[in-house]
Amino acid sequence: MFVALLLLVALSNAVRVSGDGGQCGSNPTLDPRPHSVSILEFGAVGDGRTLNTIAFQNAIFYLKSFADKGGAQLYVPPGKWLTGSFNLTSHLTLFLEKGAVIIGSQDPSHWDVVEPLPSYGRGLEVPGGRYQSLINGYMLHDVVVTGNNGTIDGMGMVWWEWYSSHSLNHSRPHLVEIVASDNVVVSNLTFLNAPAYSIHPVYCSHVHIQNVSISAPPESPYTVGIVPDSSEYVCIEDCIVGMGFDAISLKSGWDEYGIAYGRPTENVHIRRVHLHAFSGSALAFGSDMSGGISNVVVEHAHVMKSNSGIEFRTTRGRGGYMKDIVISDIEMENVHTAIAATGNCGSHPDDNFDPNALPLLHHITLRDVTGTNISIAGNFAGIEESPFTNICLSNITLSTNSVSPMTWECSNVSGFSDSVLPEPCPELGNPSYDSSSSCFYLVSISGKTAVQ
Repeated sequence: MFVALLLLVALSNAVRVSGDGGQCGSNPTLDPRPHSVSILEFGAVGDGRTLNTIAFQNAIFYLKSFADKGGAQLYVPPGKWLTGSFNLTSHLTLFLEKGAVIIGSQDPSHWDVVEPLPSYGRGLEVPGGRYQSLINGYMLHDVVVTGNNGTIDGMGMVWWEWYSSHSLNHSRPHLVEIVASDNVVVSNLTFLNAPAYSIHPVYCSHVHIQNVSISAPPESPYTVGIVPDSSEYVCIEDCIVGMGFDAISLKSGWDEYGIAYGRPTENVHIRRVHLHAFSGSALAFGSDMSGGISNVVVEHAHVMKSNSGIEFRTTRGRGGYMKDIVISDIEMENVHTAIAATGNCGSHPDDNFDPNALPLLHHITLRDVTGTNISIAGNFAGIEESPFTNICLSNITLSTNSVSPMTWECSNVSGFSDSVLPEPCPELGNPSYDSSSSCFYLVSISGKTAVQ
């Protein structure tokens, strides 16, 4: 009976991205896994105290043998499964049943130390290596992390304390990090208390993140929900994300390392998301964007109780670009700054960055945005030698409070606006702009072209 249940779960929940693209227009298709085992078969104990790292490692090593036989599923039943970091394999589904909680160990010796990502050159917080994430994948094809609303809890409190007290030996780990892989699905799970990022696909293609709930306390330092990083064909949909810093943040490498690696984040579709970012931005671009960010569509997002709603970040030395980005149908409430773009944000990995590597920000469209209890409608501060251009605002209504005497602040920026309240800066209301060429351009996503 138990084996039959495992097979039923495997058949009903194994999914992968369909071959026509990983964005939201091409939904993942069910792809039955013909083999399934339970973590119990490898000696795991779900009491919240027994360390199960070896059980997870042995189970996945065993399941590698099914990669050429249709793949396999590792079933995690209800219980509290304490573990250190472990690696996934190709053609694998990790399935967490309702009531199953994978708990990250608070002992740093249970987390391997790995080399920094080549597009960053060093750990983000401490020079040198970085702690490996709790659940990892490297150079994989067809990998799924899903469940029946099971939970992955990073128990990040100790990591936040070490970060705040400058006691880290290496940069903090993430919850799930998939590197240089394709056809990746993360769905139907709850992520809690990440030490740093919750879901980090980096150098990946065809990634689908769907129906996940992610949270960390407001005071958790620089915790981020979903971070597509130098990845392409990414869909994020139907997610609820509330974090200490950013909810969703698109990145592509850090200064000279990101420029040299040269892999952009592009062809990203984000829709139907509820976002809360206590000290950062609900939707952030950069500031680590040296490989470039382009061809992004965001639609139907609800932003609440955030320091910033939408923010583009960069600085001298980054190089790279942020362009061809369309954001529409956004609702905001209780947000300090609704829309921001800054050319003076972020640090540098070392002294070898090129201060003449100036980033480009252009062809950004925001339309159909409403907001209530907003302190600052917009703050655009470009770079004198590389101004932000072709910023296009349309049908935006923001109800501001009396916290700030200024509703808009602008420098080194130019663009076009239509039906925007409160009235934006003169730099964003240039009547000489040809709206047909500057604002209503073609954006290609999921193999389709949408006229914006």
